[in-house]
Amino acid sequence: MDGDIIGQYRFPSPHPDIDVFFVAYMAQGLKVKGFFAAPKRKGVYDGFLYLRGGIKNVGQVRVPRLIEFASHGFVVFAPLYRGNGGGEGNEDFAGEDRYDAVAGFQLLCRHPLVHPGRVHVFGFSRGGAMALHTALMAERVCSVAVWGGMADVELTYWERPDLRRMMKRVIGGTPNKYPERYRCRTPLYHLERLKAPVLIIHGERDENVSIEHAYRLERRLKQLGKPVTAWYFRELTHYFPPKANRETVQRLAEWMKQQPTV
Repeated sequence: MDGDIIGQYRFPSPHPDIDVFFVAYMAQGLKVKGFFAAPKRKGVYDGFLYLRGGIKNVGQVRVPRLIEFASHGFVVFAPLYRGNGGGEGNEDFAGEDRYDAVAGFQLLCRHPLVHPGRVHVFGFSRGGAMALHTALMAERVCSVAVWGGMADVELTYWERPDLRRMMKRVIGGTPNKYPERYRCRTPLYHLERLKAPVLIIHGERDENVSIEHAYRLERRLKQLGKPVTAWYFRELTHYFPPKANRETVQRLAEWMKQQPTV
């Protein structure tokens, strides 16, 4: 069943109060891998689905990043996406691999350490599209946060010449030739069904995922009357320096904890 854990082993944790596990779980009949991080102290916590950016070896999940969020009182799960870390299948750049994210959400909802009505979805970079797709597909998403997030897959193709070869290979062609393949991967076109509140975090000097993605997402959500909060940082890029990162993670955690249970 999607979201079922079929194997796990303890992974070295850099934090004395947080356990980390390398997990195998099911998604669409595939064995997919991911990292799980949870406070050692007994209790029931908010869940936090961490959706990475990049593809394959670019933008891999970093355990210290998961620890950052777990240390704020979240149980964190981060899928590696199909085909990575020894998992089955092939990564699909916000295509079929979005089901790996949905199954990760279900894993958290069913976990005994997690309140099932308080599972949040977070996406960084390419993970922004994954997070929004997850919130469209899964039931009872408490909130969605998109940090430096891709919201328009076709825009990414035109903005990033260095990614075009990969995108043509994975998606099967260019946006001019197969516009529907890019459109189905772009959550902007499907936000009518979104129920969860959205937080947008973006550096205005981001050259990896331009601020235009954030503007388009915010504008569309407002057009639809959806709850959206946007934090824009004039001087920052795709990667925040340590102090700004710590402060933003703290604000993000507080914002998530304030969202109503679903």
